[in-house]
Amino acid sequence: MFFTEQYTFDGGSVGISALATANGKISHAFVPTLTLGIMCNALVCLSSWMCYSASTTVDRILTIIPPVSAFVAAGFEHSIANAHLISLALFIKAGAADSFWASIGKTRADFPALTWGNLFVSNLVPLTIGNIIGGSVMVAAAYWFVYL
Repeated sequence: MFFTEQYTFDGGSVGISALATANGKISHAFVPTLTLGIMCNALVCLSSWMCYSASTTVDRILTIIPPVSAFVAAGFEHSIANAHLISLALFIKAGAADSFWASIGKTRADFPALTWGNLFVSNLVPLTIGNIIGGSVMVAAAYWFVYL
């Protein structure tokens, strides 16, 4: 995705948005990141389970959209989505031309939290744990208990 140079579109507004969003996501403490992951995967897994109860393709689409839209709108975080977005921001930070930085009025130093170490330790580890808890405990265990 970095080589598409989409981050340069609209005068760099796409790139600054990716950098700012990734910088914000990577700056959370452990517990907030964990709970954002729990809530996200609770909704994502709920949409999957609801899809199983649907009988037509239209029903499946209609049951998937509200929970997934809710997790996005609420700002909850998913490890796979963050692995993509934050990695893209890291590539922008490392490889964007000086003209990009001039167009957005920022420098690489304005995003100190964006490091590969922070991606894995500060974000993906607690987020993946949270995603597992949200999917397996909050949704799957509840379904198991209800339909025991």
